[in-house]
Amino acid sequence: MQHTELYIILATLFGLLMTFGVGANDLANVMSTSMGSKAISVKQAIIIAIIFEFAGAFLGGIQVSDTIRHGIINTDVLNAHPQEFIYGMLSVLLAGSTWMFLASYLGLPVSITHTIIGSIVGFGAIKLGMGSIEWGHVKIIAISWISSPAIAGILSYFLFMSIQWLIFSKLHPFGYVKRYAPLYLFLVGIAISTASVTRGLRHYGVQLSTMGGIVLATAVGLAVMLIGVFLMRNIQLPPKATRNQEFETVEKVFGILMLFTAAAMVFAHGSNDVAIAVGPIAAIVGVVQANGNLLVSQPIPYWTIFLGASGVVLGLLIYGRNVIATVGHGITTLTPSRAFAATISAAFTVVIATGTGIPVSATQTLVGGVLGVGLARGIGALNINVIRNIFMSWIITIPAGALFTIGWYYVLRLILGQSS
Repeated sequence: MQHTELYIILATLFGLLMTFGVGANDLANVMSTSMGSKAISVKQAIIIAIIFEFAGAFLGGIQVSDTIRHGIINTDVLNAHPQEFIYGMLSVLLAGSTWMFLASYLGLPVSITHTIIGSIVGFGAIKLGMGSIEWGHVKIIAISWISSPAIAGILSYFLFMSIQWLIFSKLHPFGYVKRYAPLYLFLVGIAISTASVTRGLRHYGVQLSTMGGIVLATAVGLAVMLIGVFLMRNIQLPPKATRNQEFETVEKVFGILMLFTAAAMVFAHGSNDVAIAVGPIAAIVGVVQANGNLLVSQPIPYWTIFLGASGVVLGLLIYGRNVIATVGHGITTLTPSRAFAATISAAFTVVIATGTGIPVSATQTLVGGVLGVGLARGIGALNINVIRNIFMSWIITIPAGALFTIGWYYVLRLILGQSS
C-alpha cells in the first residue's frame, strides 16, 4: 500500500481539526451548565476540563473507540482496496470538522456521535451499498439517542424536585442545605466512582466483584462527601440575612457540589465523545500498521487518544463561547442548584450507557437534563424557540454528516489521484 506516511499525517491533521470542533461544541456544551450558572469560575472550568477530559479519554474510551471502528459498517469487502477505506475515514474526519465548526458558529449544540455515525453510514452507503451497513448496531445506537436525553430529563426533573422539597421550600433553607448537601455529595461520589475509578481499574486489568464495586463506590462517595463538607465549612449565612440572601448562600453551597459534578461529566465526555472522535483516526492507523489488511485488529494507539483530548480542550478554550451561551443561558435560566440537577443526571446517564459500549451523546443527555430542570419549574421557564432550533439541528446532523462525507470522499480521491 502506497502513501502510508501521508495517510497518517492527514489523519492526524484532520483528526486534530475535528476534535477542535468537538471541544468548541460538545465539551462547551458539557461545561455550559457550570459556567452559565456561574457555579464555577473560568479558571476552575479550564482546570477541570484539562484534567478530567484526558483522564476520561485514557481510562474509559477504548471500548467506544472499538465500537465506532468496527461496528457500523462491514469493511471486510474493502480488504482488497484499503485506500478506499482510508479515504472514507479521512472524509469522515473532514465531514465532522465541517459540521462541528458550522454548528459552533451558529451556537447549536449538536452531537459528534450523530455526526460521526451518520458520516460512516454515508460512506458505507455510497461505496459499499446499503447492505454493508450493520443496521442492528445502528438501531441500538439510534434508540439510545432517544432514550438517553429522556432518561437524563426524567432524572433531573425528580432530582431538582427533591431539592425544591427538601431545601428551597423550607422557611430557613440554609440549615436544610447543610443537612442534605452531604447526601447529594455522596450521590456525586457514586457517579465519579462509576465513571472513573471502576472503569480505570478495569482498563488496567483489575476486575471487581459486585460486592467489591459496591464497597469502592461507597468509599469514593464518602470521600467526596467529606471533601465537600470541608470545602463548605467557610460558607456562612450573613447576620440578619434576608430570604433572598439566604437563597444566594444556598446557591453557593451548590456551587461546591458543581465542582464535583462538572468533573464527573467532563470525565464521562472524555470516555465517550473523545473516543468517538478518534475512532476514524485509530482505524486509519490500524490499517496502515497492518499493511492494508482490514481484517487484522490493531490496538488503539494511545497517541490518538492524546491527540483527541488535546484538540477537544483547545476547542473549548478558543471557540466554545457560542454553545456555552446557548445551553447555559438560552434554554432556561440556570442557577447552581438547577445546573447541579441537570449535570449529575446527565453524568449518570452517559456513564451507564458508555459502560455498555454504546456511544451515546453527552450533548443530548445534558440538554435533556436542562430540559428536565426547566420543566420542573413549569413550561413557561423554557425558551421554546431555542429548544426548537436545537432539535432541528439534531435532526439534520445525521444527513449533514453523510452528505459532507460523500462530498469530501470524492474531493480526496480526486486530489490524491486514486481511482475507485
